[in-house]
Amino acid sequence: MNPRESAQKEAEKTFELFIEWTKRVVYISIFFLIVVVVGCNSGVETGSNATGSKYNGEQYDPSNLSVKDK
Repeated sequence: MNPRESAQKEAEKTFELFIEWTKRVVYISIFFLIVVVVGCNSGVETGSNATGSKYNGEQYDPSNLSVKDK
């Protein structure tokens, strides 16, 4: 086996390992992100018995900032 064939074989082996580890990292990252998103969203309450923050957008509406007091 000459050096060129040896280098080609080593490059192919290294490339296959790189692709394998890249796939693993991507799959683990996607799984982790899904778990985090589901975990953070599981405490959100909806419906008539919801006890979460009752944010009222009208209360903090900045439309009255241009009104001047007399």
